[in-house]
Amino acid sequence: MIHGYAGKILRVDLTTGRVKTEKLDLDFALHTIGGRGMNSRRLYLELKKDVDPLSPENLLILGVGPLTGSFLTASAYFTFTAKSPLTGILGDSSAGGHFGPELKQAGYDQVIITGRSERPCYLLITQDKVELRDASRLWGKDIWETSSSIRKILRDPSVQIAAIGPAGEHLVKYATIACNNSRMCGRTGMGCVMGSKNLKAIAVKGTGPVTLADTLKFLDLCKRIDQKIVSHPEFEKRRNLGTTMLMTDLNRIGILPTRHFQKGIFEHVDKVSGETLAKKFKVKNKSCFNCNVHCSRYYVTKEVEGEGPEFETLCSYSSRLGINKLEFTLKANAFLNRMGMDSVSSGEAIGWAIECIERGLLSKEDFDGLDLRWGNTEAIEKLLKMIVSRQGIGDAFAEGTRSLVQRFGKGTEEYAFHVKGLDMICGDPRGIKAYGLTYAIASRGGDHLRAEPFFELTERYEEAKKRFGTKEAANRLSEKGKAALVVYSEKLALLIDCLTMCKNIGLCMDILDFETASELLISGTGLHFTPDRIDRILEDHINTDRKMNIEFGLDPSSDTLPKRFIREPLKEGPSQGSVIHIDKMVKEYYKIKGWSEKGIPKK
Repeated sequence: MIHGYAGKILRVDLTTGRVKTEKLDLDFALHTIGGRGMNSRRLYLELKKDVDPLSPENLLILGVGPLTGSFLTASAYFTFTAKSPLTGILGDSSAGGHFGPELKQAGYDQVIITGRSERPCYLLITQDKVELRDASRLWGKDIWETSSSIRKILRDPSVQIAAIGPAGEHLVKYATIACNNSRMCGRTGMGCVMGSKNLKAIAVKGTGPVTLADTLKFLDLCKRIDQKIVSHPEFEKRRNLGTTMLMTDLNRIGILPTRHFQKGIFEHVDKVSGETLAKKFKVKNKSCFNCNVHCSRYYVTKEVEGEGPEFETLCSYSSRLGINKLEFTLKANAFLNRMGMDSVSSGEAIGWAIECIERGLLSKEDFDGLDLRWGNTEAIEKLLKMIVSRQGIGDAFAEGTRSLVQRFGKGTEEYAFHVKGLDMICGDPRGIKAYGLTYAIASRGGDHLRAEPFFELTERYEEAKKRFGTKEAANRLSEKGKAALVVYSEKLALLIDCLTMCKNIGLCMDILDFETASELLISGTGLHFTPDRIDRILEDHINTDRKMNIEFGLDPSSDTLPKRFIREPLKEGPSQGSVIHIDKMVKEYYKIKGWSEKGIPKK
């Protein structure tokens, strides 16, 4: 009997309509763990590297991990993986909610989708059957409408659904996939890949058990983890505000992106902060499957209601675009969640356009006459609708910021804040140097979640010296020790993705380490996941992802940051005068990894 894992892989060919179930190879599991790691390895082994991301030959892989749906708190995540249509390299995105555990209880560890359906369809997965159903009447509906309609068709309100909205149907390159209406697989355009396959949704119903090798030992570990979470000094703050607490926190240290990273302090932060959201509009907390933090928020305004927003959306549609109207931000969040479109990439494209107009490089005539200015919510709202439908200039914006730069030129590349085509998140790297290094080297582009090196914000100097060789690793404004910190954090972040645990808890609250993960995996699966074996698996995954990206055409010289962060010091606040010397940090990272000077793995 297989413990921990569901034990089956599902293959679906949308072109022929054929579905096939195969047994999970335990040796493959032992060398990949699960979740993101298993997905990436499958993509590397089975995908032709020169394939067009929007062709039927691209793989769309859905995966959960060996502990998904178990007693382990916050282990509800799932991951979609494919070659990204936005970046052209490895693409993946994860979300929490209830969909991942439902897939596990339906009996599957991984779903591998190929081909393209002739007509819109949705995939129904239960323990007893797998079938493709017509979705012609669902095409054109938003994500909330789609989920509601499928549940009515199936006469089961408990069915879990991952769906795309109109943005995915129109192949917006940064379209998202959502479950539970608002839990977004937001980055790298996985919703675009799903739309290219004419796949509107995946509906899952599971009633099977998740078995464990040593239930009592596993339960004891989970109780210890639960206690560690509730006794954490930030527990109540995270429960009340979720990730929106970062608006005030980042503004206080001068790294909150303001008017497209021109400043790090937003003078109107109190109007759009997580605290204001909680006080004025939050009506209740919400939670992912089996989580004791309950960090998500449900809000109601005069115009809309919805779940969230997470920090990235809150910042992207407030300080990053010079907006001080929280009700607009909440309206934008609901719109993006319904349409299925990434807030970071759409927000960066709009910020780029506004700054280019402000600097005289472009004019509103270049953007169909839209009066794009900081804080002009009317024009921003209109542009968002145009992007979703690919109407007018919205068609160009739907291709992403890097594509916009290629279209307009005229020096506009100076103000396009992406790495490898993936738009940078809402944290100014000039004041958080390890995060800056993470943006530069992350395998899916300008991303923080590949490492989430929060340790540099802790000021735990003695611990930093023991773990990373210098006290400065715990100083966010120092570049010393940051390569070692990122190498460590990168592995831990990957491990958490393989387990499908929430990084906000497992990593940012400092809950999970390699030894505890080993105990959880051994007691959960019965397989020989020792700390040394886990370390080797993670190192192998990171090297393989790098090799895959190089085969996709990645130029290692792209391991850098936009010029603003290298050349322009922050002008005010606690991070004043800071820039980031990214090339030096990247070279140090290569050296620790054992890669060549050009960033190529030697093994």
